[in-house]
Amino acid sequence: MMTFKQLEALYWIEHLGGFAAAARHLHTTQSAISKRIQELEADFGTQLFDRTRRGAWLTESGEQMLELAKHLLEQRDAAMERFSRMEMIRRQVRIGVTELTALTWLPRLIGAIRERYPGVSIEPDVDLSTILRDKLLAGELDLIIVPDTLKEPRVTWTRLGSVENVWMCKPGLVPNDKPLRLQELDRYTLLTHAEKSGTGLLYDRWLRAQGINPHHTIRTNSLVALIGMTVSGLGVSYLPRTCVSWLIDTGMLEVVNARRPPPEVRYVALRRAGSESALIAALVALAREHCNFSRMFQTES
Repeated sequence: MMTFKQLEALYWIEHLGGFAAAARHLHTTQSAISKRIQELEADFGTQLFDRTRRGAWLTESGEQMLELAKHLLEQRDAAMERFSRMEMIRRQVRIGVTELTALTWLPRLIGAIRERYPGVSIEPDVDLSTILRDKLLAGELDLIIVPDTLKEPRVTWTRLGSVENVWMCKPGLVPNDKPLRLQELDRYTLLTHAEKSGTGLLYDRWLRAQGINPHHTIRTNSLVALIGMTVSGLGVSYLPRTCVSWLIDTGMLEVVNARRPPPEVRYVALRRAGSESALIAALVALAREHCNFSRMFQTES
């Protein structure tokens, strides 16, 4: 008879890319995972993995079984949430965040979740906004925290907080004796987020609306790289003011005296529309409570 342990094995083999990784994740042995799959194949009289190829490749029947497994595991989790006390729930929650959240208040959020819901295990996924959105819609993530730049009718959103960005550069790169017009910043290389970044999308649209089409840009998918290139004097960038204030205090960066600052970036929590998970709703409330972009490397307390 098919069991949830067998379905979990199938799901995590495919999700993590192999039997060994699934075994580590489920805190068991690789032989136990293999046995669960063999039992599942025997119960239905079909082969779920193509054993003529290296790695964990699903057969057509395996793909169909995987979709069934996802649905049944979601229904199990929903039943557990409905009929169990919230603090007794045991499940894994996959949260997607962008790099700024990971560098600032994500540890505080995870600490609050562990304290409130000790049976809940958090799996953070740090990536660019559009990639996280696609993972959310594909059912690979339960919740994402991203800039409010993605217009998508298949999700519901909750506003969390905002980030004030300012133009910054290496001291001495840009004359600061008088306010610079936005058009004058185009004299310098503009260091920006990659096109799949929520912040990058926001500022690309905003610059175009101001009639600015930067001639010299360097794009990156990493906030750390963006800060590093700005500190090194490669150009002018927009960075979160309070978060990197220590770099200003130590003389590694300075705020550009610009007439028009970049717009603030509003952050939201997104989940798939139609999701009635009380647990995910509770985690969104915790995220709203702990959202704080004021400094890097915040502790759990």
